Amino acid sequence: MAKFPKSSFLKKTCLVLVFLVGFLLSQTDAQKHNFTLLVGTYTRETSEGIYSYNFNSKTGKLDLKSIKKGLTNPSFMAFSPDHSILYALNGVNLDSVIAFRIDQNNDILQTLNTQSLEGGFGACHLAVDHSGKWLIVGNYKSGSISVLSIESDGKIGKLIQTIKHTGSSVNAERQTQAAVHSINIAQNNVDVFVPDLGMDKIMSYKLNAITGILSPADQPFVSTSPGAGPRHFTFSPNNQFAYVINELNCTVGVYQYSQGKLKEIQVISTLPKTYNGTLSAADIHISQDGKYLYASNRIHESLTVFKINQKNGTLKFVQNVSVLGTIPRNFVIDPTGNYVLVANQTSNNIVVFKRNKRNGRLKANGEQVNVSLPVCLKFI
Repeated sequence: MAKFPKSSFLKKTCLVLVFLVGFLLSQTDAQKHNFTLLVGTYTRETSEGIYSYNFNSKTGKLDLKSIKKGLTNPSFMAFSPDHSILYALNGVNLDSVIAFRIDQNNDILQTLNTQSLEGGFGACHLAVDHSGKWLIVGNYKSGSISVLSIESDGKIGKLIQTIKHTGSSVNAERQTQAAVHSINIAQNNVDVFVPDLGMDKIMSYKLNAITGILSPADQPFVSTSPGAGPRHFTFSPNNQFAYVINELNCTVGVYQYSQGKLKEIQVISTLPKTYNGTLSAADIHISQDGKYLYASNRIHESLTVFKINQKNGTLKFVQNVSVLGTIPRNFVIDPTGNYVLVANQTSNNIVVFKRNKRNGRLKANGEQVNVSLPVCLKFI
């Protein structure tokens, strides 16, 4: 057998090692910059279910990975605390919920089970408590809250509680009855805030994490201005403030949050002063660093950027930018904080915006994909 000189052997060994290290580093770098985006949809037109995309946070590019087909209106979605299980609203009348196990490669959703809301319908939002034991669903059309157990394997268990809201407000078209619009669980896993668009109230509950039962809080609700229509809600990262977007008058309400109670400290418009068209706000999110808040406007078809005062939580207008589509239903900030992705429901597209971390401003990066009736965006 031929023998190589030691120097030649060492050179070849070093080259192999350099190649392997370079390959491993490139793989690690690729993993660091690639994330899976799940898109929940309405299936009443051409959507086939839940879409999975690879999102490259270096380029802002979206590439389709897979589609979980055969579903009916898997619209709004929520994860288990460890992101191993996905829960989604389900059904022609949005009167059930469905659970999926997420495989290790984030490519395939394995259906676990479906559970009826037993009288709840027109569901529009859901959340999993921080223990991963309880799934809470907000039913817009039935004006109710459904609490379901979660079994140890992630399957949805039985319905354990239904809370029916009763009330109305001043908008004769939209506020003739209660309309629960979102479920928001505080970091303490006790305080649960439920904006009700039909009642102009943010309802407050206490969650018993052992039994899953919700009970009225000491401050059972705070009222918005008549006709505001509270919709989506978010907490500041420091847990000192809360923000609600009011759909019917396109405002954001700013609240001091302390000891389970909310105190309104500011209400600010999400629209330019020159706009005098139809009012319809939608979604609200805060950047990971807690410095900027983003709010979406339907009909005006825009995103508004606010700077958050770090001392008192109040908002200051920064920018209003077109979403390059119609009826922005939901949007999400990517895990790096460098991009904002917007789901435009009726123009059937998801548009990517580059985000300036220094000043919060947005600029479309030219990337978009077509998806029929996108409703909810979630990064795994």
